[in-house]
Amino acid sequence: MALHKGQGRGEDERRLPVSPLHVLTDPLGSMQLAPPLHRLPRVPIPPPVAYQLIHDELMLDGNARLNLATFVTTQMDEHADRLMAECRDKNMIDKDEYPQTAELERRCVAILADLWHAPDPAAAVGCSTTGSSEACMLAGMALKRRWTARNADRYAAGARPNLVMGVNVQVCWEKFCNFWEVEARLVPMEGERFHLSAEEAVARCDENTIGVVGILGSTFDGSYEPIAEICAALDAFQERTGLDVPVHVDGASGGMVAPFLDPELKWDFRLPRVASINASGHKYGLVYPGVGWALWRDGEALPEELVFKVNYLGGEMPTFALNFSRPGAEVVAQYYAFLRLGFGGYHAIQQACRDVAEYLAAEIAKCGPFRLITKGDQLPVFAFTTVDGCPFDVFDVSRRLRERGWQVPAYTFPEGRTDLAVLRVVCRNGFSRDLADLLLADLRRLLPELERQPAPLSELGMPQRSGFHH
Repeated sequence: MALHKGQGRGEDERRLPVSPLHVLTDPLGSMQLAPPLHRLPRVPIPPPVAYQLIHDELMLDGNARLNLATFVTTQMDEHADRLMAECRDKNMIDKDEYPQTAELERRCVAILADLWHAPDPAAAVGCSTTGSSEACMLAGMALKRRWTARNADRYAAGARPNLVMGVNVQVCWEKFCNFWEVEARLVPMEGERFHLSAEEAVARCDENTIGVVGILGSTFDGSYEPIAEICAALDAFQERTGLDVPVHVDGASGGMVAPFLDPELKWDFRLPRVASINASGHKYGLVYPGVGWALWRDGEALPEELVFKVNYLGGEMPTFALNFSRPGAEVVAQYYAFLRLGFGGYHAIQQACRDVAEYLAAEIAKCGPFRLITKGDQLPVFAFTTVDGCPFDVFDVSRRLRERGWQVPAYTFPEGRTDLAVLRVVCRNGFSRDLADLLLADLRRLLPELERQPAPLSELGMPQRSGFHH
């Protein structure tokens, strides 16, 4: 309703009507609107009002740049943002309709096969996924199917397959074992050993083992597991027993770090026992969430029966992902990052992240009441704990840092070292030396107050708040 020239001021003028499908004429906007939270509103809401309501609520989220808990990329450049916006309506599964997006996916697989030293990058098999969790599921399925084919009679008679891994694995591996009925043989931590060792891995292998999972970059402390040692121990195990146990490398983070910073480290397809590798493009692959990658050494490592052919999208296309429809934007962004940065650019960024991590770890160690568990010299990630006799614990530190906006998770280690609680710092692209110094200043500023506590707050009845994030 519009007011015409000469119309008097009155009830109609005060109501200032809104046409939600056309234009907003109400100056109060979201100030007077309390939308239903758990049901649809009865009438449409004007776009600017709906935007403002949601925008204002999201201000309660933490600042992504100060989030030192997550491994996930929190910034890309404007050109990547533009490409992703242009591709947000493209369905990755529809390879006949969007053949060039599919071609970019194939190029990314080839780039990773070359980066991870596949014997013949052209023969390597791989795909994009929504993240490392889906990639791990696919790799686990391939391991189980290969074992089942070799042990069909025993499996039919009730033999139960098992998967050997450290207790520090990401929860997706426990999900895999639960969903696909595989026994999870988790190796607990012990003493100063915070991840899987070759000796402990082999000790749990038998004729029902479908594979061993090695982690290139534990989310608990940022350390690399000894993949080459595990493979060598399994080589010796095969010589003794005749049992051929493949290795899958969960390189969720390290798969995009080690090739650039630790080129002499053998963890990838250079080791003949490594059958498959996964990585997160949205972690140190430098792409927004969610994109991951799963690669197999060759076609033999990925059973053909796991690859499905679909033809109702306009052409017969293979697919072996768990998901079906998903956006192509992240895959395009991954190819952009590869093209834009090249080997030299990735090396520079990952080295800068590691430099900041090592600097920050060393400075925190000088503060007095802290002890380093790792120092950021593998993944750009480190963990530290409080020394004995402190009147505060890691949960107190995490809580106080959050008051300044820093999200630094505090959590206890898993089975074997549940007595150990740590803080963990993830240094990602964008976390600069300047921000590291600001974090140090805030940490030093709050230490005198924490040291005046009579005891850790958890001992005074305040519950601990776990802040662990993969």
